[in-house]
Formats: sequence, C-alpha cells, structure tokens
Amino acid sequence: MGELEKAHNVRVVGNGEKVIVLAHGFGTDQSVWKHLLPHLMEGYRVVLFDNMGAGPTNPDYFDFDRYVTLEGYVLDLLTIMQELQIQSCIFVGHSVSAMIGAIASISRPDLFEKIVMLGASPRYLNDTDYFGGFEQDELDQLFDAIRSNYKAWVSGFAPLAVGADMESVAVQEFSRTLFNVRPDIALCVAQTIFQSDFRGILNLVSVPCHIIQSTKDLAVPVVVSEYLHRHLAGESIVEVMPSEGHLPQLSSPEIVIPVLLRHIRYDIAV
Repeated sequence: MGELEKAHNVRVVGNGEKVIVLAHGFGTDQSVWKHLLPHLMEGYRVVLFDNMGAGPTNPDYFDFDRYVTLEGYVLDLLTIMQELQIQSCIFVGHSVSAMIGAIASISRPDLFEKIVMLGASPRYLNDTDYFGGFEQDELDQLFDAIRSNYKAWVSGFAPLAVGADMESVAVQEFSRTLFNVRPDIALCVAQTIFQSDFRGILNLVSVPCHIIQSTKDLAVPVVVSEYLHRHLAGESIVEVMPSEGHLPQLSSPEIVIPVLLRHIRYDIAV
C-alpha cells in the first residue's frame, strides 16, 4: 500500500471487474456510505477513502496551503487511482466530492466511465442570475460560528443539514463525524468549499453525469441540479428525489439507495 493510500485510509472491497469509487462530502468520512456499500459488494470492486482533514485522517497531514482550493483534493484522488492502478471507474461523489471528481475528469476523462453526483453544487453563493442558496453575510456568520464555538456550531448545523432533529440517528451520525474533524481544519475546508465557484469549468466536463438531488436541501437548492444539467458539456440526467437534507444516503436510505443503484448500474442512453 502506498503512502497516500495509508494517509487516506483507502479500502478496496467487493468482487467484480468494474470499479466504483465512493467519495464523501464535508464533515463526513467513508462511513457515510454504510447503507450503500452492502449492495455493491457483489459485482463491483469498491474503493473507499477519507478526504484529507476528515476525522479518521491524521490532522498533522493536513496542508492548509494545499487545500485552500479543491485542486489539492483532485490531485489526491488522481494519485490514489494511480496507486490502485484504476483504468476506469464509476465515480460516486457526495457534495464537494462530486465537484472534485468532475474537475479530475477534465484532465483524465479516460478514468471516469461516469460520475454520479449526489447533492452537488458548482457555487453556493448567490450571484446575478444564479441562485446558490447563500448570501455572503450568511456564509460569514457560518465561518464565525465555526471559529468561535465549534461544538455549538455542530449542534446547530447538523440538524439543519440533515433536515431532522437531534434525536435522528442520521443527525447523531453526522454530528459524530463533524466532531471528529479538528475545528481549524473544518473552518479551512468550509471556507474552501463555500467560497468556491466552478461554474466556468462545467463546459469542460465531458464524461456522462448523473445528477441526484434531494427535494429539500439546506446546502443545495433544486435549481442548482438543473443548472448543472444545462451547463455540463457531456451527457447528463437529473433525478430529484422525495428526500430531505444534504445527507440523504444517511437520513433516507430507503429512498436514496435504490436511486443510486439504478444510476450506478444503468447508462443515460438506456
């Protein structure tokens, strides 16, 4: 196992010729796929890993300069795929990892058979003729809250992001993985994600993209999925699910898992 594989807690499980790479979003780790994984073990070789800065990774490895943009994560992903000698994969990316996969596919489209995007957004900040869901002052308040009292912020943010109350198992799970992230790293990652703008590179993404979105999502309005569909260069398809929250694979697995499996197994043209 290569050094990067160790640092990212890379796991390869399952049996099959086709490779699926599962990539998690902000504040979570590879455990966010626990409801999906059992359905993929037969028939696929599944690659899981933790993005640098996630709770299970060594915080000493987190390079604040490297991860001030998503390029650091893109390089990590491509290096992991190279170390595992992956020739082609179905990439399933949640939240920010959907964009990480999309950016990686621009330079190496040969590595991506298709990208399944769950709760993806190219920009979270509202702009002229674009509704990302947040105003700058709202993001500034979010960053200040992380900076001033991380524990209190997690307790407030987790229920809002999941779309349920604190008694929810999914909220408790998201709170757990958020608490595992060192606060200064969480702030850095949040700023990198929420201040990003990748609208300008969507027309360079040529691989097929399956855009999957919850009906009600604090972080990503439904109109964002339609924006992606209109602006991605390659073939794309949108499915809006009757689920709530930004982590529907945790909060509504009975709705989300069948949808994910359908998009993993079938091509847009089918």
